[in-house]
Amino acid sequence: MTSDHPHDSEPPVKMKAEDLRAWTDREEVIRGITLRIADKRITALMGPSGCGKSPLLRCLNRMHEMTPGSRVEGRVLLDGKDIYAPGTNPAEVRRRVGMVFKKPNPFPHMSVRDNILAGLRLNGLPAERPDELVERSLQKAALWDEVADDLARPGTSLSRGQQQRLCIARALALGPEVLLMDEPTSTLDPVATSRIEDLLHELREHVAVVIVTHNMQQAARVSDYTAFIHEGDLVEFDRTDRIFTNPRERRTEDYVTGKFG
Repeated sequence: MTSDHPHDSEPPVKMKAEDLRAWTDREEVIRGITLRIADKRITALMGPSGCGKSPLLRCLNRMHEMTPGSRVEGRVLLDGKDIYAPGTNPAEVRRRVGMVFKKPNPFPHMSVRDNILAGLRLNGLPAERPDELVERSLQKAALWDEVADDLARPGTSLSRGQQQRLCIARALALGPEVLLMDEPTSTLDPVATSRIEDLLHELREHVAVVIVTHNMQQAARVSDYTAFIHEGDLVEFDRTDRIFTNPRERRTEDYVTGKFG
C-alpha cells in the first residue's frame, strides 16, 4: 500500500478484511473480498447501486449480522485481531469502529448535549467530565461554534447538515479508532456537503475513515485510497489518483468514465 505522503510511504494498516463473504437471507452480497484499511487515511468504497458497498461497510463493525437472516464468513482484523473471533464483544467492536449513516438520525426528544452523551449511556460507559467531552466532540465535528450557546435545544431542530455533524460528534464521543460513513452527504445540499468534506480531512488526522459514496467526484476529492466494488466483488483497489487516472481493470475504467453505473 502506497501513499501520497512523501514521508510516510507505507501507512500502517488499521483494519483488514480477509476473504470476507456476506449473505442476506436472499443472496450473497460480498464475494470473498480482501481489503486493507490504512490508519489515518480516507478509504472510499465506490460502485453502482446494489454492488455491496454498504453491506461491506456494515461487516467492518459487525452491524451486518444484526439484520435477520444475514451471515458473514471470513475474517476482519482490527489491529491484527479478528473482530469475528469467538468471545469477541460486538458492542466493544462497534465502540472502536463507529458508524455514521446516510440519513442524519439524532435521537428525538433529546438535546444537542444529550445526543452526544447518549452513545456512552447506551454502551454503559461512564462520562467523566461530560461537559468537556461534549465540547471536545462538537469541536472535532466542526459544530461547536454553531451550537455552543444553546446545547439544550433539540438535536432535531438543527439544519440537516448540522444534524449530520451532530451524528458524527456522537460517534466521536465514544473515542473510535475507525469511522465508517455510509454516503454521509447524499441527503445534504452542496454547502453542507462541502462542510462534511472539509471535516473529513480534519478527522483523518486522528482516525481511519471509510466512506461509501456514489459520487465519483467526491471520492476523488476526499479519499487517499479507493476500492471499486461491482456485484459483490472487489474489482480494484489502489491510490485514488491511480484509480481515476490509470486504472488497471477495464471495468474500473468503464465505471469512472461513465460507461456504466
